[in-house]
Amino acid sequence: MTKGCCTDSNVLKPSELNRKITIEEVTNTVDAEGVFVESWATFAVLRAARNPLSGREFFEAAAINAEKTVKYRVRYRKGLLPNMRLTDALDGRIYNIRAVLDDYYGDRTQTHLMCEVLEDGQ
Repeated sequence: MTKGCCTDSNVLKPSELNRKITIEEVTNTVDAEGVFVESWATFAVLRAARNPLSGREFFEAAAINAEKTVKYRVRYRKGLLPNMRLTDALDGRIYNIRAVLDDYYGDRTQTHLMCEVLEDGQ
């Protein structure tokens, strides 16, 4: 490794990326009657690591129901936004992305997604 590039703590190992997630974004389509309809379209399919919240993150998330909040780590990726959602193929649940912590370590290795599980899948 080059000096100052990455440390062992911020490099995502392939073995950590044990979940397949699909990131979706809202798109507007026109139905047969010419009415705009919102639907979800695939933005990206990624490998991710799902992590429990740290103590600080848990208490900060308490305002939005922390027991439903999950953190996913993916390799650095541009274009992810808090108005997107993700589906975890392992548990089949749909999560709203609440916060995107791009470039977490300042070296473009990881993006952290703070997500909240949807109860009804909408």
